[in-house]
Amino acid sequence: MSLVQSVDNVALLPAYLAAGTAVLVLLADLLLARAGATVAAAAAGAVATVVGSSLVGAGETRRTFCVGADCSWVFDGRAALVAAVFALLTLGVLAISGPLLRAGTTPVGEYCFLLACSMTGGVVLGAAGDLITLIVALETLTLPLYVLVGLRRGSLASAEAAVTFFVVSVVATTLTLLGAALLYAATGGLHLDRLGALLGDRPELRDLPLATAAVALVVLGLAFKVAAVPFHAWAPATYDGAPLPVAAYLSTASKLGGVVALLAVVQRALPAEVTGPVLAGLAVLTMTVGNLVALRQRRTVRLLAWSSVAQAGYILAPLGALALAAGRTGEARTTAYAAAVAYAVFFVLLELAAFAALVALRPAGADGGTVAELRGAARRHPWVGAAFALALIGLAGLPPGLAGLFAKVTVVRSLLDGGAGWLALVVAVNAVIGLAYYLRLAAALYAAGPAAEGAAAPAVARPAWTVTVALTVATALAVLVGFAPQLVLDLAAG
Repeated sequence: MSLVQSVDNVALLPAYLAAGTAVLVLLADLLLARAGATVAAAAAGAVATVVGSSLVGAGETRRTFCVGADCSWVFDGRAALVAAVFALLTLGVLAISGPLLRAGTTPVGEYCFLLACSMTGGVVLGAAGDLITLIVALETLTLPLYVLVGLRRGSLASAEAAVTFFVVSVVATTLTLLGAALLYAATGGLHLDRLGALLGDRPELRDLPLATAAVALVVLGLAFKVAAVPFHAWAPATYDGAPLPVAAYLSTASKLGGVVALLAVVQRALPAEVTGPVLAGLAVLTMTVGNLVALRQRRTVRLLAWSSVAQAGYILAPLGALALAAGRTGEARTTAYAAAVAYAVFFVLLELAAFAALVALRPAGADGGTVAELRGAARRHPWVGAAFALALIGLAGLPPGLAGLFAKVTVVRSLLDGGAGWLALVVAVNAVIGLAYYLRLAAALYAAGPAAEGAAAPAVARPAWTVTVALTVATALAVLVGFAPQLVLDLAAG
């Protein structure tokens, strides 16, 4: 067998574009030394990545770095969807970062470079065909975020959040790598499809304690990245301590990365009869604890952080159907995987819109503040308040937030198709609990503000135009996918 491999550069084009964006940002910052040019270079690279991913993903599945039938890079429709979503999220976060960067407390070149590096990890993650590529891509996505979280100079909360995030992520990565090493020791394979075939065709391997421990370590290590309970404690403090645009990226791109990685190993590598019960338990714990704790939150970002934990439970819920035999049929599995990916896409759009609205309502460089400080904000900024309320209603799963409504319907339908009616009931009960804090925050936006209580009304400042554009686009996309959810489902199933 020849050791010389041909490389499909077309398949690698999205990764080239994402990595090239990081290099372009460095050159723009070094040669031009103008903040506007640096941000424009990062934005242009993100747009190019979206276009390149869409063009490559529109054709047939492309594979490269293959040894026999095992390939380390598999770019199909789902990988294109993941790459495009990561690039769009990066573009959106760049837009809402305008006030932060103009405040002068954050180095523009480093900020844009780190975002581009993180985007590169997300693009590679969707196409990873083996555990090593998957873990390296996930770390490439996560490592820049340690620095981004701590970029708020002079803030003790920001420094504490960065250290907490770093320590927990290192532990999670260590567990995942140990699980991958044990899987290799037990099976002799690292490619996802080969692992799936080995563990599926040889039941004696699944009975080995070594293989059981390996599967558990991989799943639990990735559960840290998703902020699933009981591996969630880092998320609220990290989100609240980070600058608002970075918190938005953490809540969307970072969580999407963990979901994509977990889906890849569950769908293609690990035995469903082992992972199904674990994921069902994680889903129940995550959505229940996240919703109950969110009820008591008074700080806006912490409320959104705990709601993000609960949303991770809804994303994991379809995979819990694999715990039952009915959920492991071919059709039920396809429905479950598509539901999890589609819910993740719906969630990140609505979450980005919510954070963009929060940035628009807060002073430049400020944190998220408290819910009480947002009282009457929609009266002072009607369009921003309406977009914020729409995002919150969508996250709650109520009309007219059709994206969130269809997302929850998709999850419940996948659970019913998999025979997991009890888990569908848990999802429904938790969705009702979530209404309380989402509607409380939405109501605060339209409540009588300080002026009604005899205090001076806050000065009305127009949001930065970049934030307004990001909020408009995110809201428009959320409305669009709400009216055409089948499009996302079809791409997720591909």
